[in-house]
Amino acid sequence: MTVSDGGSYVNGGAEAAESSTLSLDESGIYVCQDGPRDAPALLLIHGSASSTRSWNPMVPLLTGSHRVIRIDLLGHGRSAKPADRSYAIPDQARRAGVALDRLGVEHSVVVGHSSGGVVATALAEQRPDLVTALTLVNTGPSLDAFIAPEPAASGPSQWPPTDEQIRQIASTGFSLAGYRIPEELLDDVRGMTHHTFTATMRATRSYLEQRTLPDRLTDLGRPLLVIFGEDDRRWRSSSASDYRAVPGAEVELLPGLGHSPLLEDPRRTAAALLAFTSIHSVRVD
Repeated sequence: MTVSDGGSYVNGGAEAAESSTLSLDESGIYVCQDGPRDAPALLLIHGSASSTRSWNPMVPLLTGSHRVIRIDLLGHGRSAKPADRSYAIPDQARRAGVALDRLGVEHSVVVGHSSGGVVATALAEQRPDLVTALTLVNTGPSLDAFIAPEPAASGPSQWPPTDEQIRQIASTGFSLAGYRIPEELLDDVRGMTHHTFTATMRATRSYLEQRTLPDRLTDLGRPLLVIFGEDDRRWRSSSASDYRAVPGAEVELLPGLGHSPLLEDPRRTAAALLAFTSIHSVRVD
């Protein structure tokens, strides 16, 4: 495993303690780790058109009690962006599972933001031995919960998109007045190809069309925490109640926050997550 700089943290924080690029499906998958290696594992999965950097503000709040692992899904961030590989949700989940295997992780709480929560669900379906519990952050339970964007924010009409188009797309990910979207996150969109951008969006829609997440999660029988910013502009926050159909599911709404509470208020988001993981994490012997 090679050690590299791991990239700078958005809104402050330490450098990633260790990062590497794993060869999976003949493509490079970027992985970074922070925190003690003998602590319970916590896998963080970013959403569409994002990367490991979206979790940067939360990582220092989690490493006191967890081995924090993040990956750039294929097509995103510092991972490869091939045109001849599958971006289907099950394939993205499978790669995440193999990455944990390569790192020697046997059990993990898996956290997904937005469409990353869809990948997290698919990973739990494939690898119930690996996933001990799930946390979904502003992940819509079904397509019925999706809020259709204004035309200006629906997607770029050209590629690469202009800076103004990128900011319009990203703007619906936040609700706080005056919140400045980190430049690193805009770079994540700039770094995608048209194929990877559209393929990942289609993949999430296809997976949700097949079956809703509450239906899938009910069958899994895994502890579930759902965190939702009440002012989400992409998914109706009232839809978070749909997850209550999952036996034992915990649903926590965060007033005043939008689609990206991990960036808008990392401390409040981390507090909810840590209360959950303190009960459901598996410690390394």
